[in-house]
Amino acid sequence: MIVTALVLGPILIGLALHAFPKSADALARGIGIVVAALCAIAVILAPNAEDASVHWLARPFDASFHFGYGPFSYWIVLLLTLVTLSALTALRVPRSRDFTAQMLVLLGAMDGVFLAKDLFLFALFWDLMLLPVFLIMLGWGSPSHGPAAGRGTAAWRYLIYNLAGGLCLLLATAAFGVVHGSTDVIGNPHAGVAIGDVWGVWIFAGFAFAFLVKTPAFPFHTWMPDTYAELPPPAVAVVSAVQSKAGLYGFIVIGLPFLGTQMHDTQLVMFVLGIAGLLYGAFAALAQTDVKKIVAYSSLSHLGLILIAIFSFDPTAIKGALVYIVAHGLFSGALFLSLGYLEAREETRSLTRLGGLGATNPRLAGALMIAALAALGLPGLAGFAGELLIITGLNHAGFVIPAILALIPIVLAAAYMLRLFQTAMNGPQRLDLPQRKDLTWIEGLALVPLVAGLVLLGINPGPLLTSNGTETVSVVSALR
Repeated sequence: MIVTALVLGPILIGLALHAFPKSADALARGIGIVVAALCAIAVILAPNAEDASVHWLARPFDASFHFGYGPFSYWIVLLLTLVTLSALTALRVPRSRDFTAQMLVLLGAMDGVFLAKDLFLFALFWDLMLLPVFLIMLGWGSPSHGPAAGRGTAAWRYLIYNLAGGLCLLLATAAFGVVHGSTDVIGNPHAGVAIGDVWGVWIFAGFAFAFLVKTPAFPFHTWMPDTYAELPPPAVAVVSAVQSKAGLYGFIVIGLPFLGTQMHDTQLVMFVLGIAGLLYGAFAALAQTDVKKIVAYSSLSHLGLILIAIFSFDPTAIKGALVYIVAHGLFSGALFLSLGYLEAREETRSLTRLGGLGATNPRLAGALMIAALAALGLPGLAGFAGELLIITGLNHAGFVIPAILALIPIVLAAAYMLRLFQTAMNGPQRLDLPQRKDLTWIEGLALVPLVAGLVLLGINPGPLLTSNGTETVSVVSALR
């Protein structure tokens, strides 16, 4: 029951925290950190766990209460627990009891998405993970940088967009269950043949819309910039690092095994969307002055690259996509937490008002530098291995033009990330900025798992490459 406990435990504890007195903020935060740490330990100690399948629905299709790790879900769940642990350790928000409760519910709901072996469970937790993000944005959105109506608009836009995707996912899941006979199929090599008739077209359309909205891919991304800007740093670190991977994960573990024909038929469309996101995100990031929106648009660009890699159907490119999914989670989480520290100290997110902070904040500058260098693909850090494998795979598969176009935003990433770091940390010192102390030990400790992951994965991505891509690569080889 260890995997089920990873899903239900944080949700139940998060709900129980609401019964604590309002004065118990410190205790609630401590409980949240302990829960996240225990989840991380459980993931590390039981990498191959799978709980018994409990049948609970027979009509109109078979469905089961069934959780377990797949070849790739282990790494993304480990990423989720580490980023959540860092976010709760870095927590600096009012009413932290309620905030911690929502973060734990979010942790359990996202665990449910990535650990579900039954597609119907996957769809249910897909919608559940929207609620805590919506409530966090309404209750703790950025009040110092705009009116409460701004965060309210962003929260409702996030909810409406993603609920529309979730509804399509639920309808597609029901149709899949009726056609296939069972939804207990994720990661199951004996689940049956792929769906290839006219039903498959409509089922894939529902899945694809939900996955593209969640990623988000261009042009379904319009909810994302304001969401990332309005969410408090601990929450946006988790949403950007992990929740944005749910759609890409869906294409890999659901689309490739069961809807491969439809994925192949839409390859050109997905290439166009991915390249558009790549270029638009990079140029938009270059034009921003809000530091959080720079990272938000950079994520649109990076995720577009992963989308292209998946739809190339090349084993090398898809292995690169798997590495880059984890790498992006690490450096986007580290970037948003570091920028949250910067915003808390300087009371601004605008590059036009920042400068020369590295002289008085060397530890903050060091953390931001490592995260920014990983985001721009510096060799030796996590982003480089994924980008290299993706470009190599695209070229090997004969997609030379997409490979060349993908190099443009990779170069632009160096421009906007170095601009962000140089202006904030090494630019002319702004004498009107308040002089704050550097990172405290607890703030620095929150960044340690993410920075260490960036370095370790950059030096040796081998464990991730050899342990999570086997089933996916075999499916891709059959398609090509």
